[in-house]
Amino acid sequence: MLYYAIQVRTTGEDDFIRRASRALRTEGRRFFAPKRVLKEKQKGRNRERMLPVFPGYVFYETEELGIAERWKIRRVEGFYRFLNDTTNPLPLSDKDRQLLLRFISFGKAADISKVIFDENQRIVVLEGPLKGLEGSIVKVDRRRGRAKVKLDICETGFLIDLGFENVAKTTKEAEASHADTGP
Repeated sequence: MLYYAIQVRTTGEDDFIRRASRALRTEGRRFFAPKRVLKEKQKGRNRERMLPVFPGYVFYETEELGIAERWKIRRVEGFYRFLNDTTNPLPLSDKDRQLLLRFISFGKAADISKVIFDENQRIVVLEGPLKGLEGSIVKVDRRRGRAKVKLDICETGFLIDLGFENVAKTTKEAEASHADTGP
């Protein structure tokens, strides 16, 4: 299968997918936008939101992208452009396809990663979408449980937040929580 990246209106990924799927009505082909789960605290309440991994981008899976099919996609409301070149779009490279398939493999949405912090306060990912992306982590916000990750796809860099849960407290945190609760 070949995968093409399509830039669409940000926050309009799901609407574009619905419209484009209706316009093309083809079997064996699909539009999708990988999602991620992110925990947020809003007005004192914790909640989880599902956000796109690549905001403003939809991916199209097909055996072949013909001229007539390209024009139908271009006419869908919310379409901006095919990545690399709208007039002659190229499928994703192997590296980009592997990154995309990584996020698709998590099912409906890439969930919260399980992590621990080592004695040098470095993040160690045990499982989840952050596993294997440790070298791409730009910033860690332990209080909010988020890691800012730099992802490159179609020669475009993205900084996205992926959620994590610290499954084991470090010895300093354990001592501090023990001191707070008393003997």
